[in-house]
Amino acid sequence: MRREGRLKDQRGPAYPGMLGDQHETGHPGATRTPQGLEPGQLVVARNRKWNGKAHWVVPGRYLGEDGHGWWIFQGTNEFCSRPGAAFYTRSDAVLLVPRHGDWVATFYDDAHPGGVRTYIDLAVGHEWNPIRPHVTEFHVIDMDLDVVSTAGRGVFIDDEDEFEDHRAAMNYPAALAESLEASAAELFQAVKAQQAPFDGTDVGWFTKGRI
Repeated sequence: MRREGRLKDQRGPAYPGMLGDQHETGHPGATRTPQGLEPGQLVVARNRKWNGKAHWVVPGRYLGEDGHGWWIFQGTNEFCSRPGAAFYTRSDAVLLVPRHGDWVATFYDDAHPGGVRTYIDLAVGHEWNPIRPHVTEFHVIDMDLDVVSTAGRGVFIDDEDEFEDHRAAMNYPAALAESLEASAAELFQAVKAQQAPFDGTDVGWFTKGRI
């Protein structure tokens, strides 16, 4: 996302809801696969933490889908906020919501003030929730760990200290925590090796978003 437990039914794992309870998120009509999305429609990405605390909210415009997942354009001068912080974006970005996996990836252009190229948030509980005609919210639970690629530093795993703190304070399930660490290691290698979709696939979606 932008920066400047238990097994239940066929929909998959249940994760803490908006208030941090251990029940399903409960958004009416929410699914891992979006329904009825059309290019140009508004998508508001809403992050929260495992304890239910609100995190980043980022608006964007749906571009389309491919074999990797669903792509959202987040343009310059969009207003992004979380409790205690807010800013207007200074560069274009595209968000990839993958079909599978506990992560989301944001790709940036050369205008990013920090030189960030790729920012992958380890995340769970992916949900698409249509809230009105032509407007959909995308919900996800941010799990602290990030895989980042920058122009100056290369590829690295970030916020491992935050992950360890929250792992204890928020009582992350042990199996989930281990799975997230393994996923971060795999994504690190994929970005470093420029494996798809971290191989320039985002370039075409940037072009589409700027039309």
